[in-house]
Amino acid sequence: MWNIASVLLAVGLLTLLIAWGKVQPLLAFVAASIAAALLLGVPLLRIPGAIEKGIGDLLGSLVVIICLGAVFGKLIADSGAARRIATCLVDALGPSRIPVALTVTGFVVGIPLYYNVGFVLLVPLIFSLVVSSGRPAVALAIPLLAGLSIAHGFLPPHPSPVALVSAIHADMGTTLLYGIVVAIPTLIIAGPVFAMSLRRIHAQPAAMFQDSRALQEGELPGVFNSFATALLPVLLLGATTVLMMARPDLNGSLSFLANPLVVMLVSYVVAIWTLGLAQGRRFSAVMQGPAEAMREIAPILLIIAGAGALKQVLVESGVSADLGALLSSLPVPPLVLGWSVATVIRICLGSATVAGVTAGGIVAPLVHSSGVDPNLMVLAIGAGSLMCSHVNDSGFWMFKEYFGLSLKDTFRSWTLMETLVGVFGLLFVMLLSLFLNS
Repeated sequence: MWNIASVLLAVGLLTLLIAWGKVQPLLAFVAASIAAALLLGVPLLRIPGAIEKGIGDLLGSLVVIICLGAVFGKLIADSGAARRIATCLVDALGPSRIPVALTVTGFVVGIPLYYNVGFVLLVPLIFSLVVSSGRPAVALAIPLLAGLSIAHGFLPPHPSPVALVSAIHADMGTTLLYGIVVAIPTLIIAGPVFAMSLRRIHAQPAAMFQDSRALQEGELPGVFNSFATALLPVLLLGATTVLMMARPDLNGSLSFLANPLVVMLVSYVVAIWTLGLAQGRRFSAVMQGPAEAMREIAPILLIIAGAGALKQVLVESGVSADLGALLSSLPVPPLVLGWSVATVIRICLGSATVAGVTAGGIVAPLVHSSGVDPNLMVLAIGAGSLMCSHVNDSGFWMFKEYFGLSLKDTFRSWTLMETLVGVFGLLFVMLLSLFLNS
């Protein structure tokens, strides 16, 4: 029992440092890792090595993939491809189906773009549609932002799902395919269906956010080019995964092409040509984006590094086995336990990324002891990491301030949307688990 209490104390310290003390997450993770090591009786001389090993092991397999994802998404945004996708879908589906168009836009654009980038990039589009259609801003925004949020929490190459895949030894391609299956019905409920109940919420967006269009219509890339390039990582990962399932004899030759690092590198090289050089941009101009993308992704990499340190301390101390045994003995399905751990951390700390990667380190031994499908566990934890966004989450405040809402209306719209994503995400993960096991 002391081992379990020590883990709870370490997580409590982590929560206190980040939520109350506003300590930088990496430093908070290191402090919590040292505290956990001392409480669990890890010899003093082994503590620094364990922390360094944890950081190196987790980042070593992820840093290139995540950085390539960042620069790829930045190019999608800077080239105007994301805006072309959005305007194409809105024009194709017509004024009567704008919420559906925005739902698809959020999900498609959310796959290559990190959440905050997609938010800032697409919110001006919402405001322009409010003026042209006369529809309420919040009811239009929620379907789009639900798509962005689901992609952020469920789908590689976003940092938290990628880190979870590594932490619990899931398969990137299979997780992506399962994630899309779970995401679509979840998105329908939390997006356009839920948005119908928000028509009476009145938004007062700040004037500075209402038109930030950097590129003119004629400067945007073509429709096919935009869609094909933005979805290329999904198409490559999905196609190679399906081929490996259908033709196990080809696994040897396809495994290289199915490697996420190779997929992201190929996708980025293609994007440099299709959205950069082929559009008449100089190579030096195209290469200006990666520097900014690296600055944006650095804090997330540090969070993942810190989570790796805490996970390694739990492994070194032997408490991972105790945690696995304890969690396995509880009369709750493993997927629900993973979701619950992520939900508690999300409510305490606010950050979906911190919640996801921290929960992954805690739940990893449960995956091995229970035999649950690790790909489904990634999705269950991802759903939990999106639950109950409130005042300690930056996304909550971005939504409130961009749309000029009261706290009550922000809870009524944003927080409830994120909670619906988490609850129905878990529900559809459980249904998929039953289907796969039947």
